[in-house]
Amino acid sequence: MDYGIGIPSYIDAWREVQAAEEAGFTHAWFYDSQLIYSDVYATMALAAQNTSRIKLGTLVAIPTNRIAPVTASAIATINKLAPGRVILAMGTGYTGRNTMGLPQMTVKSLREYTQQVKGLLAGEDVLFREGDKERWIRLVHADQEEFINIKDPIPVFVAANGPRALGVVGELADGWVTTLRARSDLGENYTSIKHAAAQAGRGTAKPYTVALSYGCVLRKGESLTSERVMARVGPSIMPGVHAQWEASYGPGANLGMQPDTEVADAYEAYLEEYAATQGTPSDRLYLDAHRGHMVFLKPGEEQFATTELMARSLTGTGPELIEKLDRMEATGVDNVAISVTDAEGARDLIQDFGREVIEKRAKS
Repeated sequence: MDYGIGIPSYIDAWREVQAAEEAGFTHAWFYDSQLIYSDVYATMALAAQNTSRIKLGTLVAIPTNRIAPVTASAIATINKLAPGRVILAMGTGYTGRNTMGLPQMTVKSLREYTQQVKGLLAGEDVLFREGDKERWIRLVHADQEEFINIKDPIPVFVAANGPRALGVVGELADGWVTTLRARSDLGENYTSIKHAAAQAGRGTAKPYTVALSYGCVLRKGESLTSERVMARVGPSIMPGVHAQWEASYGPGANLGMQPDTEVADAYEAYLEEYAATQGTPSDRLYLDAHRGHMVFLKPGEEQFATTELMARSLTGTGPELIEKLDRMEATGVDNVAISVTDAEGARDLIQDFGREVIEKRAKS
């Protein structure tokens, strides 16, 4: 299994990525959410410049944030800095869209965008549409080595959980990103991907699979409710709660999930009270909902990071995490991407996970 660290793209993350490389992590994944983090490609560029082995990927790039040729040029520029160490993972969008009060993009649009970016990165001419205009485009100076690098292949992964998006994985992608949600068996997903791949005339082998997770290694005397553990894991639980609120109350609610009305109603009550203290107008509650998203807990949000939810995360003692990873690997997961909240949390994970999990699994 490959081990990844999920970075909430802060510009100095290269320091922690450098440490992760030394600790045995194989991948560093960077989040793309323009109203929350530093720019993802600027952050990746510094990480590329300051590392030599670890692979660097977006997790995930949001197509509506940039037109296809901009994304292709950006990731090919990172590939110039880190030849053959770059992965472009894309998805329909969550915070990158919902923080603007907008829903996810359509799977149809994701498919077209993926086709365009893959074609450009392959050195092909692709048809680009803007309104009623259609034009052929290419990376016209791909052969000029001072600009970009598409000679070293850049794998394109697609994040998907629903059946239509899984179809895009099978049709076009070089790998699959999943949040796992509550599933322990990925068999049905692989069947959907295989079917779509066969229809597209592609190979039907299981795709390289990245599971986005979060958690921390418990230290002696700690429990799921310990202060440090809540600080490390709680913020990564909240996106699920925010999504429940979006599904019932938010303007960007099309996340393909059945809302838990009890959770959504409780968070709506919390959010109205919080927004009142901030002076937020009632038509902009979604801005306050996503404040702290995967970075910190707003005052009082810890009530939503229940022990049950904490237990579902990749949190536990070293032996407990090894057992969880063994089960994940048995279902087909090739790469576990563990989210961190900040530099301090990253350093904790790198030190503890590297020593208690990566080293010990390598010896077993």
